[in-house]
Amino acid sequence: MNAYFFKPIYQDRIWGGHNLSEIFGRTLPEGKKIGESWELVDRPEACSEIESGPGLKEGTRQTLHTLWQDNRREVFGTRAPDLARFPILIKLLDCQDNLSVQVHPPPGQKGEPKTEMWYFLESKPEAKIYVGLKKGVTRATFEKAIGTPELSKLLYHLHPEQSETMFLPSGRLHAIGAGNVILEIQQNSDTTYRVDDWGRVDDQGRPRALHREEALASIRFNDFEPQFTQPHGERVLQCPFFTVERAFIYPGEYRVWTSDHSSFQYHFLAQGELKIEDQVLKRGASWLVPAHAESYTLEPLGEGAELVTVQWGK
Repeated sequence: MNAYFFKPIYQDRIWGGHNLSEIFGRTLPEGKKIGESWELVDRPEACSEIESGPGLKEGTRQTLHTLWQDNRREVFGTRAPDLARFPILIKLLDCQDNLSVQVHPPPGQKGEPKTEMWYFLESKPEAKIYVGLKKGVTRATFEKAIGTPELSKLLYHLHPEQSETMFLPSGRLHAIGAGNVILEIQQNSDTTYRVDDWGRVDDQGRPRALHREEALASIRFNDFEPQFTQPHGERVLQCPFFTVERAFIYPGEYRVWTSDHSSFQYHFLAQGELKIEDQVLKRGASWLVPAHAESYTLEPLGEGAELVTVQWGK
């Protein structure tokens, strides 16, 4: 198959666990709480290495960044922007404890802006997400509640189910609750401002750093009770930074993927198994198909497959 496969970059997090091993059969670093797997990233501090792909020579090391520098139009399409680095970052999150109450800065604020979306792969029945504020909450009320148990009562919460999605434009206050495994698609940014961390401390009894001044400057205080995104056919979300589609491929069906050469296609196998040519891909597999690639056929195995696809935004 004319596609690139990348090595994941695992990140130890205080709220992480071992679900990426239990659900997807991955080999994780021992003795670590793996909260994030950076599946596709091009940053100075972390860059995805190509595991296999067209033109990869044995014994050489190539990365997403080298593809972006040297083969931008051919691999990423005619709509690829003129930026120094690939502008989308894709992660897996294993949230075994609550994440902090946080916000990502909108344009014009300090730090790198980050708009993102969550695609829920697994959610326990009691799992929550916190997004935005309950109707009527004011900035003054919110500021007064920071650092107290009252804060959680001001946050709007929802119980996600598998395959639901939530859009988080920069400036939206949010926190992921324990019991969620998520595919996160975002702008290439690593700026997060924590406004509260539920009173949590690390193994040494130390609290994590908070960024309350920056967070308060970034939060949209008129963002009340947002809801899950509503798909339009197979299109789940379209924003200026990325477009996300979802396909359910049932037993006996075949899908033929084609490209108009304007965009790459990044696929993540959210459920089931697929056969592509002579290769069988299992749940949790991901691959990037170059914009110039010829059409190829996907054959579902077993009970079928659920495939998430990321391309350039509008």
